[in-house]
Amino acid sequence: MRVLHLPYGSPMIELSNALRSKGIQSTSCHFNKHPFEFKPDICLQLNTLSNQEQTKKLKQFLKESMLHYDIFHFHFGETFFADKSDLKMLERAGKKMVVHHHGSEIRLKSIAQTNNPYVRIKPEWTEEKINRNNSMLANYIDHAIVQDYELESYIKTAYKHVHVIPHTIDANQYTPRYPSPKNASPLIVHAPSSRHMKGTEFIIDAVNELKRSGLSFQFQLIEGVSNEEAKNLIAKADIVIDQLLIGANGYISSEAMAYGKPVICYIRHDLVAKYPSGLPVVNANPDTITAVLKNLLQNPQKWKELGVKGRQYIAKNHHAPIVADHYIDIYKTL
Repeated sequence: MRVLHLPYGSPMIELSNALRSKGIQSTSCHFNKHPFEFKPDICLQLNTLSNQEQTKKLKQFLKESMLHYDIFHFHFGETFFADKSDLKMLERAGKKMVVHHHGSEIRLKSIAQTNNPYVRIKPEWTEEKINRNNSMLANYIDHAIVQDYELESYIKTAYKHVHVIPHTIDANQYTPRYPSPKNASPLIVHAPSSRHMKGTEFIIDAVNELKRSGLSFQFQLIEGVSNEEAKNLIAKADIVIDQLLIGANGYISSEAMAYGKPVICYIRHDLVAKYPSGLPVVNANPDTITAVLKNLLQNPQKWKELGVKGRQYIAKNHHAPIVADHYIDIYKTL
């Protein structure tokens, strides 16, 4: 079973590595070199080429890939070509395909805002564009994958089969560093991939208000650094804040819990029960972040307790060998 993952993303790389550990010949491919310095198996570095050269290289890569791979696992709703013309070619060649959606490319505001007054949508992803993209994919692909039920709600009728599979985390690659309750000046970190989408301004406002009130702590935004450096900073933190607007925890939450850190994140209340039992995320939204963060800072005895529970939660529900089996089961049905 030979699987190709494309075109970008750290979770994609982790998943591909997990599949390899289970004996699957899996390859991760980024089309472009990423500023966070992710390390896929292949990087085409298309962003260093002219438009004409990009098209030529992609066509050649598709031709070679069709000879080598059995299953094509597309992430973020993207394929080889923007017009999705490659899907017909892959189908004619008898290749199997799945699509893996991760967020904004399927988040419909008309659905999201019924249960979430805080949600923001990336302006480039209009509902018309999302529905058109899903329709093109669903013409050739029966199986779609998402990491949580917040995302599942947007595509549950778009594909024949929608699977909810948690983030893939190789827990063995994350050595827990539980926070000490004796730390008089704990470090809080927030690593937004997009300040607008994560609600960073509400976090900064809360931090400033709490500092003015006399609480002693450090705060660091993690931006513009490599993936490896971001992980090192999370490993040093005492508290990690993920996001306050989307209503589901992101990959940062999973990585932070793997490191044994207490995590603050907004989980929609109607979705909490759909997570595996024992989710230790401290829930906060833009209206409550100041009070929630203050309470956590003033109760340092909770830090390690939450960190231990988070690490156990990741080991039970997200550990790579466990999660990889779910994907292998899907591949076998194609």
